[in-house]
Amino acid sequence: MKRLGLFLFIICTLSASAVKAQDYTAVSDTVNLYYAENDIDNAFNTALTIPEDDRTAQNWLLIGNILHDKGKNDEAIFMYNKAVLKDENYYKGYYNLGVLYLEENRPNLAIEQFEKVKKLKKDYPYAFYNTGCAYLQLKEYKKARREFLNAIALKNTIPEFHYNLAYTYKQLKNEKNAGLYLKYYNELELNRIK
Repeated sequence: MKRLGLFLFIICTLSASAVKAQDYTAVSDTVNLYYAENDIDNAFNTALTIPEDDRTAQNWLLIGNILHDKGKNDEAIFMYNKAVLKDENYYKGYYNLGVLYLEENRPNLAIEQFEKVKKLKKDYPYAFYNTGCAYLQLKEYKKARREFLNAIALKNTIPEFHYNLAYTYKQLKNEKNAGLYLKYYNELELNRIK
């Protein structure tokens, strides 16, 4: 009889855990919906109802995004770091940290984060592009050129990639390639307008 009681206790405990996890999945879905609808206050308040230990890397990232949207960058950095602590392979946390550092004119910190993204997701062109932007802030034009070329090799339909590469070539006194990539930029912009 004791074994049956223990077995039932274990089953009830596992069932309660499954329901608990399922409830937080529903809450996470609600948070994502609020955020997608740009209702950031409800998204934020709903996200905070998930206990810290039960938050996913995505939950932490979204809280960080909301704080970033509200201009609370130090708090956003904390949340992005919580996201990557929750899942060290969660490239989006590193990426958002890098973008925030780039916006704050902290290019070395940004590069450090984008390098982590490139190791985790080798085919993510925006990690290369933003690394190039960080090198532009540092006026390291040859390194910026390499990063923009890598970004374009992965996705050549983004006008900004070509524009920044044209600017980089101009800084390197290579007018021919600057003109070529400016031409690509203009063509892509025309296609975007159509």
